Amino acid sequence: MRHAGDIIAELTVDHREVDGLFDRIEHTTPAGERQKAAEQLTIELVRHSVAEEEHLYPAVRDHFPDGDLIADKELADHARVEKLLKDLEGLDAAGPEFDQLIAVLKAEVTAHVHDEEQNLFPRLRQACSPEALQTLGDRVRRAKRFAPTRPHPGAFPSQPHHRLMSAGTGLVDRARDFLSGRGR
Repeated sequence: MRHAGDIIAELTVDHREVDGLFDRIEHTTPAGERQKAAEQLTIELVRHSVAEEEHLYPAVRDHFPDGDLIADKELADHARVEKLLKDLEGLDAAGPEFDQLIAVLKAEVTAHVHDEEQNLFPRLRQACSPEALQTLGDRVRRAKRFAPTRPHPGAFPSQPHHRLMSAGTGLVDRARDFLSGRGR
């Protein structure tokens, strides 16, 4: 899908892409194709999460009176998803554990997405100017280009000074992906 627009449009497009990847995993028969779809799902979820942690949640903290509480809850959601993604890494797509883990992952991600789209995004649109939302969208797109592509549970606290570590890890992940053919 084409990405452009403010942060809400950008992240909503990501959400639909993730929905499509879950559908692809659920409706594809060959294990090799399911494995490729799961790898792409992991790449997209990790990049999306890092971008939200670097830009969306700090904006929530800054613009909402209850921003710290909301951001902390969203970060906890991300930690659970990242742990599930790490568990998924070594599983054979033909095995029953794969399907079970995909079901749990989908439930977690779907609940998180629903909460963001129904609660957080409307509040953000009210709290921020269109220009600020556009700037955040640009920052999110840039962050996703340099973000890690593999799960690293607990490796990146969401403080701004950890962005450099995230970008460095992203570079290493993309090099590993290139050499292994992952994500193609």
